[in-house]
Amino acid sequence: MPEGMLLRSGWEASHLADPQRGLSLDAYKEQVRNHLSSPVPLDRFVEYGRWFQQTAVPNVDTRNVTSVRTDGTGFSIQLEDGTSVKAKRVIVAAGISAFAWSPPEFDELPVSLASHSSEHCNLAKFSKKRVTVVGGGQSALESAALLHESGADVCLIVRKPRICWLGWKGRLKKIVLLGNLLYSSTDVGPAGLSHLVSKPNLFRKLPRGLQDKLAARSIRPAGAAWLKPRLKGVTKITGNSIASAVPDTNVLHLRLANGDEFDTDHLLFATGYRINIAKYDFLTSDILSQVHQQDGYPVLNEGFESSLPGLHFLGAPAAWSFGPLMRFVSGAEFAARCLAEYLRSNGRSA
Repeated sequence: MPEGMLLRSGWEASHLADPQRGLSLDAYKEQVRNHLSSPVPLDRFVEYGRWFQQTAVPNVDTRNVTSVRTDGTGFSIQLEDGTSVKAKRVIVAAGISAFAWSPPEFDELPVSLASHSSEHCNLAKFSKKRVTVVGGGQSALESAALLHESGADVCLIVRKPRICWLGWKGRLKKIVLLGNLLYSSTDVGPAGLSHLVSKPNLFRKLPRGLQDKLAARSIRPAGAAWLKPRLKGVTKITGNSIASAVPDTNVLHLRLANGDEFDTDHLLFATGYRINIAKYDFLTSDILSQVHQQDGYPVLNEGFESSLPGLHFLGAPAAWSFGPLMRFVSGAEFAARCLAEYLRSNGRSA
């Protein structure tokens, strides 16, 4: 996420999970005695995460894992310094950065002219440039706002006929009883459906087709209503898409599906992430061949364990098995408790 971004998730859905619930955003705010606003700024959330880690698990090994393979009795884990570690269990909680997705037809464009939004920590470098942002979700909308505020000439292209804004949720939540009736504190999913999504063990019992429909409805591209005024100076093209992008010296010549054409200095894809555990470069082919997958997701049991005994997946890769809550920080408490209980019941070896 670039500097200056804000978390779309509400305050109650942004606490990191701990068993005693003593390391919340509220606890952090009180301890550092500094103003912490909602929506939470990215840099402050990172500070909170570091405080949480230093408080809860201060002794973290920061060496990168270069490979995980089976060795007959368990797993052999190779670290970047050449050290090898043996383990009976491996829990993969490696995030989504490996899964950044953009339309494959534009893969051959030079990186100087086209990139994914996840590749940038600071959008100010595009000041005075013409930047075309593709996408209709929070990342695309907020990237467009930040680019505009940095002095870029921004065009936003949204495939859907209109931009979806999340405004009603905030207003309804102000009516406490009604808000609690319609929305879970996890803050994932629309009114009513939010409570079902917040109970993954119930969600996973639904027919597969219904799970898929409800998951898509819960994570559809949308933007927080507080972004609206920040996009007033941004050109918005809805109900359209890019048909072709042709490099021409230092610019791209774009042609849209409706036939319109124009030039841009940079094409920024804020087109999200598509899970495919094969893109975790530390998982070797012998591991992947033993993991039952569905569209790139590992198929997991109630303990987040894959078909390869001892190999578990947390976070977004668990979303096919447990629903869209797994894509968000508010899903970590459920996942951690399930995993801990499973390990207690099936041996703690790790």
